[in-house]
Amino acid sequence: MVLDKYTAEKTAELLLQINAIKLKPENPFTWASGWKSPIYCDNRIILSYPEIRNYVREQIAKQLVDLYGKPDVIAGVATGAIGIGILVADYLGLPFIYVRPEAKAHGRQNKIEGQLSENQTVVVIEDLISTGKSSLNAVEALKISGAVVKGMLAIFTYGFNVSEESFKQKDIELHTLSNYDYLIEQASRTNYIKEGQLKTLREWKDHPSKWNI
Repeated sequence: MVLDKYTAEKTAELLLQINAIKLKPENPFTWASGWKSPIYCDNRIILSYPEIRNYVREQIAKQLVDLYGKPDVIAGVATGAIGIGILVADYLGLPFIYVRPEAKAHGRQNKIEGQLSENQTVVVIEDLISTGKSSLNAVEALKISGAVVKGMLAIFTYGFNVSEESFKQKDIELHTLSNYDYLIEQASRTNYIKEGQLKTLREWKDHPSKWNI
């Protein structure tokens, strides 16, 4: 859920400005899942732009406190959300941990890196939500470790039905600064894309797994 229209529009504008989001309807990207996509999002680029990363950090921190108050711990989902998660935790003066996709095969074989005690409250930070699978796996790992997960905040979501249903089934609140609808609206308004491309981008969101097959 996007909480603030102005923040959603501004975030979409900034992501396009620094090419964190690339739109190529005529020459699609191939995701790790095998899906063909006219869009590719790499929010880690934000970290290279101090003014923009500070804006994103402060907006996430503000929404987090408004929604949940200050939790005991901030958790980032590896690897994409480690950077922005640390920035948010530092801004709020809170401890930070991160969750690996899989436990390490050596050393202490940790899946959760950092200090986490049972019954501590945690808010999870993500950079991007696609299907939601890896994000929800991180939440499950935190719960198994005894954490009380209050919710998740992310920079951007594609807004797929499959992810919305997954979060609903797991009873996890998800809030994002911006989303796909705001992005393509901003891209169209600023002539970043043409009318024909806008039609393609809308069609893809409705059937992402079957698009361009």
